[in-house]
Amino acid sequence: MSNIEILSTSKYYLEITLSGSNQTIDGHFMECSGFKRTVDAIEITEVTPQMWGKNGNTKGRVVRTKIPGNTKHQNIILKQGMCISTTMWNWLAQVEAGNWTTQQRDGDLTVYDQGANPKARFRFLGAWPVSYKISDFKAASSEFAIVELELAVREFLRVV
Repeated sequence: MSNIEILSTSKYYLEITLSGSNQTIDGHFMECSGFKRTVDAIEITEVTPQMWGKNGNTKGRVVRTKIPGNTKHQNIILKQGMCISTTMWNWLAQVEAGNWTTQQRDGDLTVYDQGANPKARFRFLGAWPVSYKISDFKAASSEFAIVELELAVREFLRVV
């Protein structure tokens, strides 16, 4: 009998190191979403020499087959409480200035079990920011100000 434990979405750690930062992580992310990898399905249509039809008079049968195509990686969205650090903003500014190839970063999303042991690790490669969004502000609100950073990623893998 295998030992299966369903992991919780609230026990995770996202690690990414940015240029100009002494920290392994530039914030504690409250939410991380968009971790998705898909494979395109390519449909090939070909005509075979098989006879078909009521009387078998029609020549050639159309056969459709699906084969795997390119792999795609969805953008990742990270949400964190707004703080005084400008590291994330500066990262986006470097990309906007045309330095996006030198600003690509790798990172890991580690998921823990109930005993705080790492049980799954996902790695994203070649990440760079495509948008930076701050939450709406209201005088009557008591909510935290949130920064939402969207990252384009070159590749998304499960490594553990």
